[in-house]
Amino acid sequence: MCTHHNFIRKVTPKTRGCEECLELGMTWVHLRVCRECGHVGCCDQSEGKHATAHFRHTRHPIIEGYDPPEGWGWCYIDEEIVDLPDQTPQVGPIPHYV
Repeated sequence: MCTHHNFIRKVTPKTRGCEECLELGMTWVHLRVCRECGHVGCCDQSEGKHATAHFRHTRHPIIEGYDPPEGWGWCYIDEEIVDLPDQTPQVGPIPHYV
């Protein structure tokens, strides 16, 4: 059972797409938002895997399936799905690349 629920916060997404992909001109498959700081990164099916890279750099453990809105959370440390108390509103429109 995930023990990192205390890291889940209401966040405002920092960008309207993967922050690093937008800077580098890359594309993504799905987006994830960090529920500790609002960083938006791409999923592990995307070339950049920037959501996981954000976790490795910051150790912020909980992400949310953000685009498309999926309503689930994931704890990188415990490697399990997390029930979220709410869903982060999208700052849209979000560009779709794949």
